[in-house]
Amino acid sequence: MKTLVFWIILMGQLPKMGYCTETHDQILSMTPTTPEQVGIVKNISSQYETTLWQPVHPQYIKEETQVHLFVPANSSATVKDLLERYDITHEVLLDNTNDLIEMQTRNDSADPRSSTSFYEQYHSLEDIYYWINKTAQNNPNTVETILLGSSFEKRPLYALKVSFNRENKKALWIDCGIHAREWISPAFCLWFVQYSLVFYKQNQDITDIFDNMDVYVLPVMNPDGYQYTWTTDRMWRKSRSVTTSSYCAGVDLNRNFDANWCTEGASKDPCSEIYCGTFPESEPESEAVANFLRSKKETIQLYLTIHAYSQMLLFPYSYTLDEAQNHNELLQMVQEASQNIRRYYRNTYKYGAGAQTIYLAPGGSDDWAYNLGIKYSFTFELQDRGRYGFLLPPSHISQACNEGLLALKTIALRVIEKTQA
Repeated sequence: MKTLVFWIILMGQLPKMGYCTETHDQILSMTPTTPEQVGIVKNISSQYETTLWQPVHPQYIKEETQVHLFVPANSSATVKDLLERYDITHEVLLDNTNDLIEMQTRNDSADPRSSTSFYEQYHSLEDIYYWINKTAQNNPNTVETILLGSSFEKRPLYALKVSFNRENKKALWIDCGIHAREWISPAFCLWFVQYSLVFYKQNQDITDIFDNMDVYVLPVMNPDGYQYTWTTDRMWRKSRSVTTSSYCAGVDLNRNFDANWCTEGASKDPCSEIYCGTFPESEPESEAVANFLRSKKETIQLYLTIHAYSQMLLFPYSYTLDEAQNHNELLQMVQEASQNIRRYYRNTYKYGAGAQTIYLAPGGSDDWAYNLGIKYSFTFELQDRGRYGFLLPPSHISQACNEGLLALKTIALRVIEKTQA
């Protein structure tokens, strides 16, 4: 009998006979309700081999607040044992993240012309660079490629300028992919450029926007981090810079701008997900973007930075609970955008000033742009609200982009109305 059992194990048949249960990498949702449970969840999210999805840092974990946590298979038993021992309500949001990641990285082709579903797929950094070059080549009178600088690992930071005539117009800036794991963000930038090229003169809102504004689009602000999510760690958030002072790599580029830099809501610990860097604009990526925006500050009227996930439309300030000078004006814009998304897509987006709506987050690009003088500055948090989180399936890209587009159009048209009347 012992020989038989050994042979079964050797042949890999044991799980089929019910001897054990296979575990996968999972996403767990948990809600601590007491101070003790908050302490346990904070400990799990920082001491074990897990990745905190929501909120972004253990310091934001509070009673009655939902926490989303990526739990690798080798930590699953320990984490679930702690949750059950302390009676912490939890559920599995995603049971096998590896299957979902594999599905996300599988696409038909890198060439936009050979696949009708190109914009409903996620693409590697190499594919995105190819798309940037091809889009500029195919639209020489409309699309210009601008090299803003390069990343820590010397990858180019390419922005596209989309302009349907050569007059000196005001401008809209959009950046995507500041956080590496938020793949729906670069997908939105590609989708928006293609939509604009196809529907200019066909969609009245797009026509009105481009007749009054040029649009700068930076598809991937954090190319090193984005590349790393494709090759090594799908859950990676930061850049990939390294220093001699720490074994931990990367800076949160959205804590690296000179807007109340590294105060409450950021960290000076290089191993933290919200590490602010060694000084404002210490990172070549944030410095390149800041330099470009400074050079165009008289032209750019509207700043948009695209993130995920949680379905929110946010505006300054994120670094203080104080209200921006034109708070009510900005609030009206995001409220209208949220109402339009609800009306057309039956989806709910929260809206408001960043710090008031979620938590303090100093050093953000939207606050910095606002203080630079771009008085219409917004952060969009696209789909979803946690069911898939950073692993939003390709089948959801289209609606997520349509929702973002509707918010963009709503706000851009209001900006044009207010500034060019």
